[in-house]
Amino acid sequence: MGAATTTGGPRRSDARRNRERLVEAAHRVFSAQGIDVPLDAIARDSGVGNATMYRNFPTRDALLEAVLHERLEGLTATAERLMTATPTDTALLDWLREFLTYVQMYRGLPDPVMATMRDSDSPLYASCKQMRDAAAQLLVRAQTAGTVAADIEASDLFAHATGIAWAAQRAPSPGRADRLLAILANGIRPL
Repeated sequence: MGAATTTGGPRRSDARRNRERLVEAAHRVFSAQGIDVPLDAIARDSGVGNATMYRNFPTRDALLEAVLHERLEGLTATAERLMTATPTDTALLDWLREFLTYVQMYRGLPDPVMATMRDSDSPLYASCKQMRDAAAQLLVRAQTAGTVAADIEASDLFAHATGIAWAAQRAPSPGRADRLLAILANGIRPL
């Protein structure tokens, strides 16, 4: 039986190939031009028509979710691995470094990642929430160990980390994200 379509039925092999081509093209085009590129450019790059593009991905967030899904799962897995494999004083910062690398992958990505935190209707929400929940456990672990201030909330930490990525993209300089992360790390330590 073929892969499920968005309506739950089997997907024809040509439809699966078209979807895969669109996701691959989106990755190429987002890498080269950022996520604000017109979706029609992605359809052109993939060699499929606009109707096929919008049938598979009716919104930019739906396409972003397809392109980012595995990477978001990877961030979730990294948080879960760090829960047991790394001392609490470095686990959270190690994860935040991974998050910063991820969110800077495409120019403009920090904006929808931040926006999806408030939009449960976004196709990105479920994947981002799972990743954020796993990282929030790292925060709680660090707070319990006394290496991070008890009054830091996960949503604030994500806002700061996403802001670092945004700032690093807007005014790029070597090591800027690392320097800003070091400032954040100092700011979340208990007094």
